[in-house]
Amino acid sequence: MEFAETKKYGAFIVRLARMTDIDQIVKINRLTLPENYPYYFFVEHLKEYGGAFYVADINGEVVGYIMPRIEWGFSNVKQIPTLVRKGHVVSVAVLEKFRKMGIGTALLQNSMKAMKDVYEAEEVYLEVRVTNAPAISLYKKLGFSEVKVLKHYYADGEDAYLMARPL
Repeated sequence: MEFAETKKYGAFIVRLARMTDIDQIVKINRLTLPENYPYYFFVEHLKEYGGAFYVADINGEVVGYIMPRIEWGFSNVKQIPTLVRKGHVVSVAVLEKFRKMGIGTALLQNSMKAMKDVYEAEEVYLEVRVTNAPAISLYKKLGFSEVKVLKHYYADGEDAYLMARPL
């Protein structure tokens, strides 16, 4: 099932990712993030959760992506321990020269809407480095709250915030 396949945002469009985008998605991951995943990891997520896996495209060039997955687990936002279906933003990245254009916001908004409407997720969560102030600010603007600190979460020993919000 596909949802909101393409949306135009001025200079860029946000559209569902395709298998032909994987090479560029992996390249963006390698250029922008210290957490790199193997090629097959992206392919498997696109196959399984393609209805919420989006890319940002400028004149046919993929300049950003959001890779989600859907999980069952205890809620990160409800006060009473409850099992829920939730979206997990596994990876989101935008090439540096295309930042501050609203691409990250558009990717997150489209993917979160699809997580809810296509996959029936009740909430969404992500992990972010405690030192990544620009990302934390963006997530807070989109309604995420810091749930807890994940000590030594990253391979280099840095802590992460687990951030979540209802959908």
